[in-house]
Amino acid sequence: MKAAAMGLAGVLALTACGGGDPGDGGLGGSSKKRVEIFSWWTGPGEVDGLKAMRQIFERRNPNFTFYDAAVAGGSGDQARALLSSKLKANRPPDTFQGHAGAELQGYIKAGKLEPLNFLYDELRLRDVFPEQLVEQITVDGNIYSVPVNIHRSNILWFNPKVLKDAGVSGPPKSIKEFVDALEKVKKAGRIPLSIGPQWTRVHLLESVLLGSLGTERYNALWTASADWSGADITTALENFKKITSYAGTPQEDWQPAAKQVADGEAAFNVMGDWAYGYFANPPDGGLGKTAGQDFDWASAPGTDGTFMWLSDSFTLPKGAPNRDGAIAWLKVAASKEGQDAFNPLKGSIPARKDADRSLYKDYLAYSLEQWATNRLAGSIQHGVVANDAWRNAINEAVGRFMQDRDVAKLQRALVGAAKNSGQ
Repeated sequence: MKAAAMGLAGVLALTACGGGDPGDGGLGGSSKKRVEIFSWWTGPGEVDGLKAMRQIFERRNPNFTFYDAAVAGGSGDQARALLSSKLKANRPPDTFQGHAGAELQGYIKAGKLEPLNFLYDELRLRDVFPEQLVEQITVDGNIYSVPVNIHRSNILWFNPKVLKDAGVSGPPKSIKEFVDALEKVKKAGRIPLSIGPQWTRVHLLESVLLGSLGTERYNALWTASADWSGADITTALENFKKITSYAGTPQEDWQPAAKQVADGEAAFNVMGDWAYGYFANPPDGGLGKTAGQDFDWASAPGTDGTFMWLSDSFTLPKGAPNRDGAIAWLKVAASKEGQDAFNPLKGSIPARKDADRSLYKDYLAYSLEQWATNRLAGSIQHGVVANDAWRNAINEAVGRFMQDRDVAKLQRALVGAAKNSGQ
């Protein structure tokens, strides 16, 4: 929260120091109007994708200039804290990134977002986005966001050479096989599992829950009749405790944790498929590593056949200073050109059904096929199944658990979080 407060102070200071006519977007007399794009895309891969969309936006809209208001921090926790402060102060950006699904419910209920039905009608987006995705982002007949992509959360990244050296024949397919593999890597003297900050542990937890419970039971956790008190949940949390006992020193964000795998320091990392762009992109925007040699992937243990999904999207805040500029950005984000420029660099697949498949190779070709054939489950950490209050409660419970390692206490906290979610 201190970081968020400092970030807000910095944003307000920049606004105050902009100079010029308030109507010129703070550009000191320029005829171009600034469009503030608020996101958490600051890391290699994702920032490259954002730059690619920016180029399209500025080419299509010569009267607008792109203002990157991105806030660092994987998964967007710091960005959302700052965004909440800005919205409460009635100082919204022109548009902001949000995960499609339950994450946006708080903004919608608070009356902070404009419906985008008009844009869906104008661009015929209901015809080009998957029906299930449109249903997920529709609230009481209104749509409040434009999805840019589809990501998969439940991916196990691994270093083939480290596994071979440890006597592990291949990526583990079950939770038990995963624990056995982690133990072999530990005995071989390498880091069994790399990990990042707090949010990456919740990211790991969702895959362990899915791999332990199965798709149907996992999906039932997010219904009105959800039961978090059962023995199967206890078993899943015991699995989480065992797996996290093999984790190395927490890294400052997901990128350095992933890099430990690519560099051969660690065997495994459970992270979303945005890691692919980081691994594979050239060194000026990634690690320049070779798939199948320096890194490889599989479904997280126990989750093969299920695509745990999330989607980055952009919104139109009520009272946006430059509403026309925000709509112009949303049109780029929704477009085939914009999504095909963004997603291969970001390490995601397009939300649109008509994207150019020839651009999506290697992992991304695999992901397109998986998305089309797998069962679906929604991510916890990335806003699909749990609103912000519920997600925050889960994060707090996991944070306490990483200190006291008390499974019973963690389960009680998760039971309470579900009861108090208001979802």
